[in-house]
Amino acid sequence: MTQTITIYHNPKCGTSRNVLAMIRHAGIEPEVIEYLKTPPTRETLVQLIADMGIPVREVLRSNVPPYELLGLDRENLSDEALLDAMMAEPILINRPIVVSPLGTKLCRPSEIVLDLLPEDFPYPFTKEDGEVINQ
Repeated sequence: MTQTITIYHNPKCGTSRNVLAMIRHAGIEPEVIEYLKTPPTRETLVQLIADMGIPVREVLRSNVPPYELLGLDRENLSDEALLDAMMAEPILINRPIVVSPLGTKLCRPSEIVLDLLPEDFPYPFTKEDGEVINQ
């Protein structure tokens, strides 16, 4: 069975690199979208968030300069305002987001991607930092 997997990836992010390596370790070459170079459309982002079943705010990164500059910590901001910010500043989109036939998830921590991969994942897997993942 051919698995079609897409990863919204930032090569500067260790978690994102680990998730991509885990997908490849499973023998799957995913479609890699470097979302800072090719941001998703608003419609795509809204669909990804809906498919993940999580609040818009959970996809928002808070540890980057635009978060504070745009005052995104205000709890009364609407989902539309948060989406506007993510469209204007894609660095605010948390990553990696992985789409597979088994679902769509924000893979933080990286082990979450295992829920989206075939059951015959070839354990063990060693992450960049040396942490070994077993079944």
